[in-house]
Amino acid sequence: MTDAALPPIINTSPLIFLTKADLLSLLQIRYATVLVPDIVVQEIRQYGPLDNTAQILQKTDWLTVVETPPPLSPDLQACNLDAGEASVLAWACAHPPTEAILDDLAGRRCAHKLGIPIRGTLGLVLAAKQQGHIPAAKPVILKLRETGMYLSDRVINKALALVEETL
Repeated sequence: MTDAALPPIINTSPLIFLTKADLLSLLQIRYATVLVPDIVVQEIRQYGPLDNTAQILQKTDWLTVVETPPPLSPDLQACNLDAGEASVLAWACAHPPTEAILDDLAGRRCAHKLGIPIRGTLGLVLAAKQQGHIPAAKPVILKLRETGMYLSDRVINKALALVEETL
């Protein structure tokens, strides 16, 4: 687990993909606490009370719900993101150097423009492999893909090359 001064803040899709693949432990390897914007919680609850991710949010004390800080900066508004991504980046802007965990390319580009440190779901897998918490990244990445995360062969190959594995 890292000793980050501030816990990271996570968007909807990484939470859903990690839950579906039964890989939430990848978050716990790195972080004692992970922040979840209230807007992200609302997005997840729309799937219904029987949704696995909604249930995890209710019973997991290390996932901490936070309110989105208003208002969004003009630079963030210009990114034209959905509410969840915007809330993640708004929190990170208001609490530097908070790391944002998100997968959406537009959100990642916006975070880069705003100088917000980012990590995606694949980044969590690669970090777990590099730190010796998992023996291989490939089966974990393929499990994420099998449970619905869109990952092209090109993206997988690039990620695996970073940890000296192949598809």
